[in-house]
Amino acid sequence: MHTANDVWIDADPDAVFRLAEDVERWPELLPHYRYVRVLSRSGDSRTLEMSASRDGVPVRWTSVLRPLPDEHRLLFEHVGGITRGMRVEWRLHPQHGGTYVVIEHDLDLKWPSGIRQVGELVIGTIFVSNIAGKTLRRIKQIAEGEEK
Repeated sequence: MHTANDVWIDADPDAVFRLAEDVERWPELLPHYRYVRVLSRSGDSRTLEMSASRDGVPVRWTSVLRPLPDEHRLLFEHVGGITRGMRVEWRLHPQHGGTYVVIEHDLDLKWPSGIRQVGELVIGTIFVSNIAGKTLRRIKQIAEGEEK
């Protein structure tokens, strides 16, 4: 399963990176996030228990976040939940005085073929793309100063 969401943000990439990397504040910044709990820290990496809502349907997972500020990248690896093994990469590209942001999710479900296709549709399209799209739209609003 592969999904990609992207958005152009009329803001400095460092400012956008700070918003995206501050996952502990996502529940106060992003209305669709229910909670983010830090389970452990190791150097710059954090293990997080995260929960969001897909239009009222709660989802949760455990993820390891590795920020790479010099590269304007965030790497997440889901280590718990139904999406265990999912790799998520945020890439921020400085362009034309702003920032082009891409979030990609990759998950190789090891389920039998027919079930895997349904799982990829439900997980990828119904949940992951929806939640990532809402996240990017809200980060854009905040970064561009439309809402604080």
